[in-house]
Amino acid sequence: MSEMITVARPYAKAAFEFAVDSQDLDGWHEMLVFAAEVAKNDDMKAFLSGSVSADKMAEVFISVCGEQLNDLGQNLVKVMAENGRLPVLPAVVDLFAEMHANHIKEISVDVISAIELNDEKIDKLSAALEKRLERKVKLNCSVDATLVGGLVIKAGDIVIDSTIRGKLNRLTDALQS
Repeated sequence: MSEMITVARPYAKAAFEFAVDSQDLDGWHEMLVFAAEVAKNDDMKAFLSGSVSADKMAEVFISVCGEQLNDLGQNLVKVMAENGRLPVLPAVVDLFAEMHANHIKEISVDVISAIELNDEKIDKLSAALEKRLERKVKLNCSVDATLVGGLVIKAGDIVIDSTIRGKLNRLTDALQS
């Protein structure tokens, strides 16, 4: 997986730079998502892994995408086809989305709670996280009944465990050391 991300990174960066220059981040994201879905198709996967020339591969891929790709999107597909990299388009989309979120200073935060959070608690939590992380926060809330109480918050590399079980584990570790 990390190899795929390494291979996809320069293409995602180039697409992102074109998108920023043309002030069309959403349009580029839509193009890349569509192209990635085409690349995920089983028939297309078989075609891309076959022994087809890069020109033919790009031609077929672009014809399948049709009007969904503008000229710059078609050029990206041609370059990726020449280098045999069309299968990494899904990873390109993921990296592009990550760059886009960083560009607009937005972060996706997973919140796992023991009970369903009401709107007031979600708003307070969102405001506190935005202040702490200095970014716009998009909350993905879920419920895990196995938690005794509290929250687990995951934002990128940051994990905040304020569950009762987590507090008890930290207390146990402190008492044992």
